Amino acid sequence: MALREVSLKDRYERSSGTLFLSGTQALVRLLLTQRERDRKAGLNTAGFVSGYRGSPLGGFDMELWKCRDILKEASVVFEPGVNEDLAATAVWGTQQIDSLPGKNVDGVFALWYGKGPGVDRSGDPFKHGNYAGTTEQGGVLVVFGDDHPGKSSTVAHQSEQALAANSMPVLYPSNVQEIIEYGLHGWALSRHSGLWVGLKTVNETVETTATVEVAEGAPRIVTPNSAADGADIRPQPDYSPQRDETVVMRLRLPRVHEYARANHLDVRTLGHSGARLGIVTSGKAHADLVDGLALLGIDAERADALGLSVYKVGLIWPMEPTGLEAFAEGCQELLFIEEKRAFLEDQAAKILYNRPARPRLAGKTDGAGGVLLPADVQLDPLTVATALVERLEACGLADDQLRQALAEATRVEAVTVPPDRPKRIPYFCSGCPHNTSTQVPEGSFAMSGIGCHSMAMWMNRDTLKPVQMGAEGANWIGLSHFTTMRHVFQNMGDGTYSHSGLMAIRAAVLAGVNITYKILANDAVAMTGGQPVEGALTTEQIVRQVLAEDVARVVVVTDDLERTTVDVAGVEVVKRDQLLRVQKELSQVAGTTVLVYEQVCAAEKRRRRKRKLMPDPAARVFINEDVCEGCGDCSVQSNCMSILPKETAFGRKRRIDQSSCNKDFSCVEGFCPSFVVVEGGRLRRDSGKLDRSRLAAIPDVPVAEFDNCNVLITGVGGTGVVTIGSVLAMAANLVGKGASSYNMTGLAQKGGAVFSHLRLTSSPDGLRGSQIGSGTADLVLGCDLVTAAGADGLKACSPAKTKALLGAQPAPTAAFQSNRDYRIDDKALIAAVRMACDEAIAVDAEEVSERLLGDKIGANMFMVGYAYQKGWLPLASEAIIKAIELNGAAVQLNLDAFALGRLAVVEPNAVRPDIEVSGIPDTLEGIIAHRSAHLTRFQNMRWARRYKALVDKVRLAEQRVAPGSERLAQAAAINLARLMSYKDEYEVARLYVDSAWKARLARTFEGQERLSLWLAPPLLARIDKETGRPKKMKFGPWIFHAMAVLSKLRFLRGTRLDPFGYSRERQQERDLIRSYEADLETLISSLTEANLDLAVEVASVPDAIRGFGPVKQKAIETAAAARARLMSRFASPIVEEEVAA
Repeated sequence: MALREVSLKDRYERSSGTLFLSGTQALVRLLLTQRERDRKAGLNTAGFVSGYRGSPLGGFDMELWKCRDILKEASVVFEPGVNEDLAATAVWGTQQIDSLPGKNVDGVFALWYGKGPGVDRSGDPFKHGNYAGTTEQGGVLVVFGDDHPGKSSTVAHQSEQALAANSMPVLYPSNVQEIIEYGLHGWALSRHSGLWVGLKTVNETVETTATVEVAEGAPRIVTPNSAADGADIRPQPDYSPQRDETVVMRLRLPRVHEYARANHLDVRTLGHSGARLGIVTSGKAHADLVDGLALLGIDAERADALGLSVYKVGLIWPMEPTGLEAFAEGCQELLFIEEKRAFLEDQAAKILYNRPARPRLAGKTDGAGGVLLPADVQLDPLTVATALVERLEACGLADDQLRQALAEATRVEAVTVPPDRPKRIPYFCSGCPHNTSTQVPEGSFAMSGIGCHSMAMWMNRDTLKPVQMGAEGANWIGLSHFTTMRHVFQNMGDGTYSHSGLMAIRAAVLAGVNITYKILANDAVAMTGGQPVEGALTTEQIVRQVLAEDVARVVVVTDDLERTTVDVAGVEVVKRDQLLRVQKELSQVAGTTVLVYEQVCAAEKRRRRKRKLMPDPAARVFINEDVCEGCGDCSVQSNCMSILPKETAFGRKRRIDQSSCNKDFSCVEGFCPSFVVVEGGRLRRDSGKLDRSRLAAIPDVPVAEFDNCNVLITGVGGTGVVTIGSVLAMAANLVGKGASSYNMTGLAQKGGAVFSHLRLTSSPDGLRGSQIGSGTADLVLGCDLVTAAGADGLKACSPAKTKALLGAQPAPTAAFQSNRDYRIDDKALIAAVRMACDEAIAVDAEEVSERLLGDKIGANMFMVGYAYQKGWLPLASEAIIKAIELNGAAVQLNLDAFALGRLAVVEPNAVRPDIEVSGIPDTLEGIIAHRSAHLTRFQNMRWARRYKALVDKVRLAEQRVAPGSERLAQAAAINLARLMSYKDEYEVARLYVDSAWKARLARTFEGQERLSLWLAPPLLARIDKETGRPKKMKFGPWIFHAMAVLSKLRFLRGTRLDPFGYSRERQQERDLIRSYEADLETLISSLTEANLDLAVEVASVPDAIRGFGPVKQKAIETAAAARARLMSRFASPIVEEEVAA
């Protein structure tokens, strides 16, 4: 198959043809196109861009930086704003070019960008700048990003009302192509009218990548003749606020309607005049309408038959009346389909109110007061289709065919998801500084702010919701007067500090409130892609600035004392293990204090290491699962998502996900001797399986013809799911198909749920909305099973056509961090997807990728290869391969993963790794035999016989009262063995001498040069004054020789010669064995069928006794309370029955 010649440079260098652009890239092309149009018109203009990042415009500044050379050549200046309102003021300055002598260009076309909150805070400069006006050869385009559902914002936003309040016209594109077209119209309109012009973007437009058609001279722009004197609308040198407002209202705004009419910004897109039901829509809602019409089977012919017509509004304020009036002529009703609060509908009501024959209006309500299209949630095609059918019924235009189509679509939508189904919520990245920095002392409270650290809100960290950006802590100025609490902590990112946060600190100082600002200096704005903080403030600069504001005390806490360069008199600099002490001290200081927590963002650290911009420690952490108790203290100490559960014969343990680990090493602070530091080792790849000649010989599959193909890709943020959608969309572009890839991420890049909506059409002009609607997915690539089996994933599926390829082993969710025993029922999730689909297959993609490629990140592309070879992905293999190469990221790994996925279909055994045999016993006999052998190795055969004798007694007693039941015996077999094989010094040493863990280590790493352990020996470890816990120390390779000797001395265990046996912990462990044995004797002596369940509960109590030292001590105390409560119930069954009655 011949592929189109495509280069990534095309998006900015080609003047005509089919391009593949993201909405963000379209904005960059817009700047270049405006400059070129001006050049051809003989104008010497320049461009200016300023604003502040934020979803859905979070990556715009990064794209501008990438294109700095081509922008410089085009005389476009990018000056990032410290914040949005200062950026708006800078933009205003470009239109003052005629006010001073010495101008070196004819005019400046300027662009401001920001998200909804930025619009809110910039109202003052917007109004001032707009009233001042624009130059004839300049113009201002205000590109605002609205997060309608509030996925990446503290509040949901709809900003067109704010712009209208400042008399700024607003254009609203519905797709990527219109971003360019409407943007060019925006500057032309700004020049013609003298007004600043808004360009509304939403996630579904600016975060979509799609094929677009461009042509020289398109769009054609008509500058209308105006009755108003052009000179009067330009910026005036004299000061006259009343005159400025008069110019806006009487001269500039009328020119907006002139321009809209001359350039046909509002158009009829479906149907003809004389329709009985007219639909008025714009922007994203228009795309939803187009998909809604498709759901109902309404094409142009059917629309005419039904008496239906569609009017697409490009200029949403001020709405042009002449075109609307002409469209409404003869209509029985106008239905306004728009997201959020009514905007077009309210304007239309005013326009049409005095007409002698006016149509009925419906939209947010049905005309009788009932809710039709909600104003508080996003619209989707099915919601739109449902409202449309309702209004067609009201107009007497609906038929059975229409009703049947809606019934079918609604049936697919009716997917119920159990409330206890796991959810994938955003979380701190592995190694994120906020894992540590957002902790507060017991009894204290913190207030969150804008940034990744706000996720502490939904962790167990006593953290309140945030206020608006830059006001962090100012709410305490009011609240502090009316509470008995004397102090709070306030989290603030260094980005927010630079943006506007310093003012809040000043306010707190002036108010004299007791507050500690924790300024989280992470060296990057991670939430929007890792941009540098404006001004690149150093920690020392922050320290000196807050000292100049007269704060009471400043302390710097850092993860690396050697890297920290702070040298300011009176400012203490300490390691992060002193955080708790420092916070306690600062909470007692009167007035405003500052704690600067310095540690590089984990995601940025990973990026820099990949680019060789930062040293990558030649060390990794490995957990010896034989020593691990599964207590979860490592998760408590590190809060790290790279700590995963590992199911073993001895129950659930822990392992490190080497693919996602960012080498923060805070997990080794878990009070457990199972942590091994591997220095100099590399992750092992089973490269012998990668016979590339064999991979190259895999036969291609026929590529199916299609009109439309919808692929929903689900995954976890940060694992490359967005890349998969982009690669496949580019592959479609290479073969001349239409494609769009829309990524619903929100905060998901932080380990939350990610959806990539890939829509393919037979030709570029066939693209509709960017989001896959209910029941319209042809393929679900469930790279994350949890996300695929959630409500949004299942909603896209149809039992009639959807194929699903699922990752069989889902990564743990955030719930695992707070519940060490939390389990995801993967079988139930797979079954749920199978129920919703025509066919579903689950594959161990991560296992294959990690073992054969050395990195789980290849799992997603493995699944692409599998889907392709199954014939479920209608794209040519050479197009996918070329798209991988064009993408340029981890090219060889992705090519290998794609090929392995294909091979898995053709020869399943060829890629199936030699998975470690678990050896997990699942019968009572198997458990007893396994534990008896283990106890023999722990001590001796006599010790094992003691164990078996008691378990056999329990089993016989259970059979007498409940023949066939083994629940009590199994609980006893597991928990008695647990207590009898307590991990003292001898046992830990024996487990390190054992060869099993070394074999696992060898399967994970190759070339390791040095091993060391993190331990807290009772006689050597110092006690931490703040936590009361012994502090761990690092022991080099010599410790393994010492352990070899120690393991041979286990015959001393429990004797008078045992030097460790006199400790309180060892005495407790021996007491627990005797107590548990006595409990079992008590249980079996009084066992009945009625109290069997309670007996099982008692016998299972020791399962909670896990860990070492203080962790185990706390567990023992908790278990003792539970045992006493349960034994009391067991001893008094009559009382319990009476209470129950």
